[in-house]
Amino acid sequence: MFQDFAEARAHVERLGIEMVDLKFCDLWGRWHHLTIPAGGFTRDLMENGVGFDGSSVGFKTVSAGDMVMIPDLGTGFVDPFCEVPTLSFVCQTLEADTRQLFPYDPRSIAGRAEAHLKATGVADESRFGPEFEFYVFDGVSYENGMNVAAYRVHSSEADWHSHEMGSGYTIPKHGGYHAIPPQDHLSNLRTRITKHLAAMGVEVKYHHHEVGGPGQCEIETPILPMLRAGDAIMLVKYVARMTALQAGMTATFMPKPLYGEAGSGMHFHQHLWKDGKNLCFDPEGYGSSSALARSYIAGLLLHGGAVMAFTNPSTNSYRRLIPGYEAPVSAIFSLGNRSAAIRIPKYANRPESARFEFRPPDATANPYLSIAAQLMAGIDGIRRGLDPAALGFGPVDEDVFLWPPERRATVKALPTSLDAAMDALEADHGFLLEGGVFSADLIHRWIARKRKEDREVRNRPHPYEIELYYDL
Repeated sequence: MFQDFAEARAHVERLGIEMVDLKFCDLWGRWHHLTIPAGGFTRDLMENGVGFDGSSVGFKTVSAGDMVMIPDLGTGFVDPFCEVPTLSFVCQTLEADTRQLFPYDPRSIAGRAEAHLKATGVADESRFGPEFEFYVFDGVSYENGMNVAAYRVHSSEADWHSHEMGSGYTIPKHGGYHAIPPQDHLSNLRTRITKHLAAMGVEVKYHHHEVGGPGQCEIETPILPMLRAGDAIMLVKYVARMTALQAGMTATFMPKPLYGEAGSGMHFHQHLWKDGKNLCFDPEGYGSSSALARSYIAGLLLHGGAVMAFTNPSTNSYRRLIPGYEAPVSAIFSLGNRSAAIRIPKYANRPESARFEFRPPDATANPYLSIAAQLMAGIDGIRRGLDPAALGFGPVDEDVFLWPPERRATVKALPTSLDAAMDALEADHGFLLEGGVFSADLIHRWIARKRKEDREVRNRPHPYEIELYYDL
């Protein structure tokens, strides 16, 4: 938004900004913030930053937790959810003593991946277009203890309310795709989300009701430069949650909040550019894709399991990725086939639009690490000149779940559990270390944290187990 401090400071004075909010992303994908009076927004802050305790957000140990954050002026926006005029920035995190970029800062990792791309000479820019699927409920409750495990959501759109006295405008199971008001209760809410995002500099291509009857929504942004795409993901999640909260509702980006209903993914459209040219376009190629694009696809599928350790890093991720449904759990690519891990959209067949879509990811990921991991896998495929057909990755223009088991067994399967994704990352992470983008220490820390989450979920009795086994 701003080119330099003088421009940002003038904006503060002109709009009567009273507070400046500083946000940063922790390693696990959650935003944190610190707010200062507008008078504290000075050149000294831009040079020296604001101190905080990195140990409290999992960045560092208690014995050496001091860190600082410095705002990225290009990310500034007026926060519509604050009671007083507030200018907000996304920050980089630095070491407190040396003022060097903190090596685990997620935005810095994404920046290193983009720098590595340029250093290879393959391309000078990567662009990513996330699709946002999420649920909006009227309310949620949950409880976990020694003697209780329960959750409940309420949605006025859901047909489980059809027997009650009301408007009668509910949506049947799996019946929400492009539903229209009055069945679509959330159209105005999505429009408010869209308007807030536009005011913050995040363009929205469209919004609509998704398949899930009890309040599933989709918002899609245009394809954006890599770091901007990561920032946009954080903003979309923030704005959706805050707009829903203002309306007395609640938004969740969990991949699978409801049993038996559509899950929520965050598919990534992506392509590479050099000297203003889309390197992924070839009018003679399969789906108008170039040989370079197919090598990128081969790298992404070859390393797909390890990549999913970052793109699908929750136990809930794999409640959505269940073989046999539309879930993209097969390491194949295709033209328009939504059961494939990578889909080439049929409509993206022009020089400026040609691209491919990686379909497994979801929004529980840290977006900066998710994007960086995908890019690093693609770069590896390009540098090694991999051919997806030679590796058995297709193209496959059929639904593989309709194949007989012996034929389906010839297709490489992607992980269907968090533990399996961590196994894949443990066995295959050399491509992430190239160019110093990721570090072995970060990967080991990530694996340890995610295996702990998996154990915490696996070790708890499930409510359905009581129904199944209580009387045995």
